[in-house]
This record gives sequence, C-alpha cells and structure tokens, in this order.
Amino acid sequence: MAATIKGIDVSMYQTNVDFAKVKAAGYSFVIIRCNNWDHTKNCVVKDPLFETHYKNAKAAGLDVGAYYYTWQTTVSGAKQDAVLCLDYIKGKTFEYPIYFDLEWQKAFARGKTVCSDMVKTFCTALEEAGYFAGLYISRSPLQTYITNDVARRYALWIAEYNSKCNYGGTYGMWQYSSTGKVSGVSVPVDMDYCYVDYPSVIKAKGLNGFKATNTSTSKVLDSSGFKKGDKSDGVLALKQLLMLAGYKLDNNGTFGDGTLKAVNALLKKWGYTQNGIAGTKFIKKLSATIK
Repeated sequence: MAATIKGIDVSMYQTNVDFAKVKAAGYSFVIIRCNNWDHTKNCVVKDPLFETHYKNAKAAGLDVGAYYYTWQTTVSGAKQDAVLCLDYIKGKTFEYPIYFDLEWQKAFARGKTVCSDMVKTFCTALEEAGYFAGLYISRSPLQTYITNDVARRYALWIAEYNSKCNYGGTYGMWQYSSTGKVSGVSVPVDMDYCYVDYPSVIKAKGLNGFKATNTSTSKVLDSSGFKKGDKSDGVLALKQLLMLAGYKLDNNGTFGDGTLKAVNALLKKWGYTQNGIAGTKFIKKLSATIK
C-alpha cells in the first residue's frame, strides 16, 4: 500500500478536543460523526459537537471527513439518511470522504442484499450531490453482508482491532483501535491509518464542496460511442458492466436516463467532461475497474 497517513475519528463522546495538539502529535486528519440519536425525541439529530469539532479541526489545519451512523434497516430508510446527512454537511468542505457507518445489528439481520442496497442508495445520493462517498464497516460484517461489487465500488474504511487488517480486498482506511491515547484528547479515541491521498483526489475533482483544480475536467474521453436513446446488444453489454460496477439499472438494451446518469457519474469521477457518451475508451476504463 501507499504511504500511511495517521488520523483519528471523533464524536460527541470526545469533548473539548485540542486539535492543535492532535496535529502537533503527528496526526493529519479527523473523521467527525455528523449525527446522533436523540432518545428524548426518539429520532436522528445532528451530533451536538459536529459543528464545534469541524470548526476547530479546520482551524488547526487538519484534513476533515465525516461519517453518518445509520439505525435504518431498509433501502428507503437509507435514502432518508442521505437527505439528513446532506443537510448536516452542507456549506462545508471535506478533504476526506463522507462515510455511511453500517454496524447496526438489525440491519445485518436483513441480510446481504438489503445491506448492500442500503449502502448503494446512500452513497449514490451523496455522489449525485457532489460528494466522495464511502462505507465504514467492521471486517467480518463486510465479508458477510456486503456484496463484492459494492465493496469495490465505494471508498472502504474498515474497522478491525488487531495487529493488521485481514481484509483481502482493496481499502482506503483502517480503524485499528478504539482505545487510543492522543495528545489533545482527554478520553480514549478511535485511531486510523489511511493509505489514499484523498485530499488531492477530492480537491482535483471538485468534490465535497471544493472547486475543481484538475484541468482534465475539460477533456473529453470519447467524442463518439453509445449515448442516450441508443438500442443494441452493445448497449446491453455496457449496462451489464455498469451494474457490475455497482449501478442499479434496468436490464434491457436501451440507453435511458439511468444509464446516462451512471455514465456521467463515472466520467466526473475520472475527471472528464460529462458528455454522456460511452465509447471505446470509456468501456475499456470501466472494464478495468471491475476486474
């Protein structure tokens, strides 16, 4: 893996954090929980320290991401989560992904298909709103309740409290402890290693509230190829590749609105003009991502 970047993640349970001391101790990023469960109102609310943590971490020069803990057990519930999450994080910039935190046992009880569809629903909504989306989950549930295509599709942040992360696939972050001691934090805190330069990727592509700095966004990948309205066996093959990459489409041979949205989402992710065309280069690049 690439160079290891050290970070922590915090919520309302870490109060009065001195993020300047955290940074001075050698940590580069913090992932902040943006939601909480209000037992008096019996509903999800914004984490009471989210705004404070965000403001103070930014002031200290730390890179910031966020995570949203779900208590949902259905796809429609995950869609509601995405709406709330987008409301909590609006108007801010994040150098790290926005993660869907899936560890609710009642969700796991619904099985692999439901859990995977919940992740896709939440992350798709975040991506369509211009965010870099990911999944936080422990290793064992990841291998049990998440399909391979979903695991490959989104940024993975895996929790496993061990001397190493024993997940065989690709992942961007590893939460290796929940009992860390860090200067500036008065209580135990989660500890993380990151292996991806998320800030550079996110800023270059103009995601998470940033304006794009990557000049390749004005480049066209394909000027000709399959486009909206086309019908053929080739379009069907394209759609099957998109579904393998984690997009939910109708399994027919028509290039419709869903296919257009998926093609443009990938073009944006890769840093190209969103012209809705899936030509030879697009298909070759898409095939490479799902091998």
